[in-house]
Amino acid sequence: MLKLNVKNETSRLRAVILGTAESNGPTPKLEEAYDPKSALHLREGTYPLEKDMVPEMEAVAAVFKKYDVEVYRPQIIENLNQIFTRDIGFVIDDKFFKSNILPDREEEIEAIEHVIRQVPSTHVFRLPEEAHIEGGDVMLADNHIFIGTYRGDDYPDYIIARTNMLAVGMIQDLFPRKKVMSFDLRKSNTDPYNNALHLDCCFQPVGNGKAILHKNGFLQEKEYEWLVNFYGKENIFEITSQEMFNMNSNIFSISPEVVISERNFTRLNTWLRDQDITVEEVPYAEIAKQEGLLRCSTLPLRRD
Repeated sequence: MLKLNVKNETSRLRAVILGTAESNGPTPKLEEAYDPKSALHLREGTYPLEKDMVPEMEAVAAVFKKYDVEVYRPQIIENLNQIFTRDIGFVIDDKFFKSNILPDREEEIEAIEHVIRQVPSTHVFRLPEEAHIEGGDVMLADNHIFIGTYRGDDYPDYIIARTNMLAVGMIQDLFPRKKVMSFDLRKSNTDPYNNALHLDCCFQPVGNGKAILHKNGFLQEKEYEWLVNFYGKENIFEITSQEMFNMNSNIFSISPEVVISERNFTRLNTWLRDQDITVEEVPYAEIAKQEGLLRCSTLPLRRD
């Protein structure tokens, strides 16, 4: 049986599901785009190709091998985008949650069933269908669970609003000893510079007690300020709107001392090294065109 344990974003990683770009399928039509950044690259003719994305993902697999992390991969389903495993599932403590994702993407969960079946059935959860939630909106900080959401009455109008308040309340009910906090995120179906698709597009803990933040990703300034106070202003790396667009907050921690980051994130990677964090740089700029990066394509199963 597969033993799960994930309580935060940075403890030493032991097992993970890494997505795959193999048999990724044809370039979608513009009207099939799920987010404004993908739509932008479809309009400009720069949407990423499978032949360019496969080596990017294998570079991440090589880093995991270097650090002796057990890596699971989705079973290949022909012509299906299976890169973003964080969307389809997440672990809190020793419980695996199947996300309630966009109906068009339900098939992606089937590709990791061979992993989920190794988890005791009593530890596998799925919220009711009307409780929308995706792993990119769920950020763990030991006794806290931070969840990105959108509270507007026009929630149904946003294909990029992926987690609702019903799901937030249900997670709180399941973890009564933890403090569950929701964060109202800025959403745009059309402007990728003003759209936080998930919480990890504008916030992520890193190292020991530090965090990456983008103020404009939050609709409520007081919620952004709460995070600044929680981590301490001196421990925050504030990213620009261009850096948010490039997904600078979507790196991935192997431990408090080691992160995987995109090789072009010069300013961020310099700051991380200044914090005595080892930065394993990989090429990931093609995958980033689909509004997802390193955290989006990894689903941690076990950390120390």
